[in-house]
Amino acid sequence: MGILQVSVTAQDLKKFGLDKSQITFEELLDKISTELARQALYACQDIAERVGLSNLSLEEINTEVKAVRRRNAEHHS
Repeated sequence: MGILQVSVTAQDLKKFGLDKSQITFEELLDKISTELARQALYACQDIAERVGLSNLSLEEINTEVKAVRRRNAEHHS
């Protein structure tokens, strides 16, 4: 096993919940992946608001999902 030393700002320590001085690589990947997923979710929410999709009802969302699934099924058959 190798050891990698990384300098992290106090802000990033707090942002990523890094409260231990040593973590495994898998733990680091999980924390970074979680943060990237959160950022992607916020970006998607921003896009949805800009193009008016954030105002769709659950029924409208389900209709859109069904339409996409139907097009994909037709395309792959």
